[in-house]
Amino acid sequence: MSTQTVATETARIDIGLLQKTRVNVIVFGHGQVGNALIRQILDKKAHLYEAKDLDINIIGVANSTRILLNKQGVTKDWEKDKKAFGVSYTIASILDFVKQHHLEQLIAIDNTADVNFVEHYETLVSQGFHLVSSNKKANTQSLEFYKNFRKTLHKNNKKYLYETNVGAGLPLIDTIALLHASGENITKIRGVFSGSISYLFNAFSDSTLPFSTVLKQAIGKGFTEPDPREDLCGNDVARKLLILARELDLHNELKDVVVENLIPKALRAGSKENFLDTMSYLDVPYSIKKKNCKPNHVLRYVAELSGDLARNDGAKLSVKLVQTLKQSVLGQLSGSDTIFEIYTENYGKKPIVIQGAGAGAEVTARGVFGDVLRLCEQIK
Repeated sequence: MSTQTVATETARIDIGLLQKTRVNVIVFGHGQVGNALIRQILDKKAHLYEAKDLDINIIGVANSTRILLNKQGVTKDWEKDKKAFGVSYTIASILDFVKQHHLEQLIAIDNTADVNFVEHYETLVSQGFHLVSSNKKANTQSLEFYKNFRKTLHKNNKKYLYETNVGAGLPLIDTIALLHASGENITKIRGVFSGSISYLFNAFSDSTLPFSTVLKQAIGKGFTEPDPREDLCGNDVARKLLILARELDLHNELKDVVVENLIPKALRAGSKENFLDTMSYLDVPYSIKKKNCKPNHVLRYVAELSGDLARNDGAKLSVKLVQTLKQSVLGQLSGSDTIFEIYTENYGKKPIVIQGAGAGAEVTARGVFGDVLRLCEQIK
């Protein structure tokens, strides 16, 4: 091979390397969703590198107290490495690490459910990070915080993606945002927003099992929070409804959502362990609700955004247990599926329907991964 040929081949290799895009990621929160996300990214790393010229480099994995940092990227042994080499940290120490190693194209992924971690968002954005989050808390803080944070994003030319805040892996927020941006007048959004609660009432309606037994099944499948009262109280669904309202530029606060708490008053206080030991007290009231259903009707926990949505003070937001025809779209739900009906002026009485799996760590992690990939395409 001639000297000229060697030089040409070397140049081709150099050009190929230059075309690769490295994105440096820090994952905050490695519970069920975070753990699944890390595994998914590492499993697809080689494929993305070869097929998409994309190198997603996980430089950090953190929980609330300790972080594993590696500028070259963590490996599939990250859990063992974190135990051996993890250190306590602050956001400032992470920023120092990033600056010390001249790391760019930065994404912070928030897989926590921590309202306190949201306080670091502005700092991360102002110091060069884009954000992806499955944590709903930032989007359900006060309207003042919500608006100010978007000003910070705009000022720093940074992106914030949170598709999994409402629909897990479903393309819901993107759809609503596109409809709204195009001028389509959305008149109502209605549906079963919680995969865990969907499973509860789908299974309860289709079986003779007591409500507490179905709830135990949902807990065993990992559909609920560790304390299932966090699902049953309705606050999680209320947050999702508020997020959708704000996507439509409505000026609502969380207190504006009228929520029917599914937990009897006697069981709302006390420890998680006490609640789990006394779940059988749920059986009688829910057996009565089931018996009181009209013929061919089933129970569904439905969130609805309606009213005069063209006015910022005209929206009604509610979350309540309702009876619906078994043959209806909501009535035919099965498993842990969630469903969203989007009514618009132009589509008339036939809504846009988005339906799919709404519970489970793998589904949510896949949705977060999708946001990461979309963001990578935008920042290349």
